[in-house]
Amino acid sequence: MMRFEERVHKYEYKLSDTEDQIVEYIIQHRQEAASMSIQTLARKLYTVPNTITRFAKKLGYDGYSQMKMSLKEDIHQEQMPSENSFTYNINKTIELIDRDKLAIVTKMIQDAHRVLFFAVGDTVPFCEIMVKNLKVVGKQAEYYVHRHDIVYGINQLEETDILFLISLSGETSQVLEMAELAKRRGTQIISLTHFDDNSLQKKADVRLYCYAPYKRLNDYNITDKTSVMLVLRALAEFYWDASK
Repeated sequence: MMRFEERVHKYEYKLSDTEDQIVEYIIQHRQEAASMSIQTLARKLYTVPNTITRFAKKLGYDGYSQMKMSLKEDIHQEQMPSENSFTYNINKTIELIDRDKLAIVTKMIQDAHRVLFFAVGDTVPFCEIMVKNLKVVGKQAEYYVHRHDIVYGINQLEETDILFLISLSGETSQVLEMAELAKRRGTQIISLTHFDDNSLQKKADVRLYCYAPYKRLNDYNITDKTSVMLVLRALAEFYWDASK
């Protein structure tokens, strides 16, 4: 089950300023909020119960009661599964896949004349896979490996085109450089990163997340990439269905 803060991070693009204030209050008064009636919480926030209910549903809860129960579970949960657990990473990623956001990305790709993919290192093959996934339904897409190629490609993009960047850390210097170049051109940016705060997601117009915490063994980066494939496959299938 996703924690309250994780749901807020996942659905932040849907929240209004008023709902941001609800988030802030609940985080600061989690213990009390977990026991409050919806009427009491609404009074504390100078709003009405319907606003709280809508907020809970935006976060993917069935309603306020389920949100309260989830807050209690957060408080009393003594033992979290290991972040290095293969099954845990997959289940967490499945929870992060947001069909509303996949619909937004699909529409952006449909409307774009060109879609460029870029990544560095072990995530480069995922760019090649996505290019193929789009081309099978007739969408022009490209990926580049070398810096001068992607710089040239970005400089040819227009405002309705897309640069799709993959970086699990969200801090890869070469990827951030391309994001900055695209922003200066006014090009739309879609990012796919691990589910945390990072520099790349802050530069993106639309942010996709997987759950792939950094892991190292004997000086090698052995971060599990399975979750990247899950998100991209979900996007591809959503796009294929929309293209029928």
